Amino acid sequence: MKAIWNDIVIAESDKTMVVEGNHYFPADSIKSLYFTESDTHTVCPWKGLASYYTIQVKGAVNKDAAWYYPETKHAAKQIEGYVAFWKG
Repeated sequence: MKAIWNDIVIAESDKTMVVEGNHYFPADSIKSLYFTESDTHTVCPWKGLASYYTIQVKGAVNKDAAWYYPETKHAAKQIEGYVAFWKG
């Protein structure tokens, strides 16, 4: 599986996990030079507190386009630390 934004592969792995229709990539499969921590956080009732990344590729910015759960609730332990994408 590949995550591509602005014609650049920003993550690639054959070990993604699909949860609620989203592919979650292992943290070591993202190309960190394109990711910046965001101050945004949301809460999922069964996964826990999500943190976000803003993605920047070739001068274009995609705010809060990736998220992850640094510490999940018990039901979502399999995706703890994994990164998912949305918004393009």
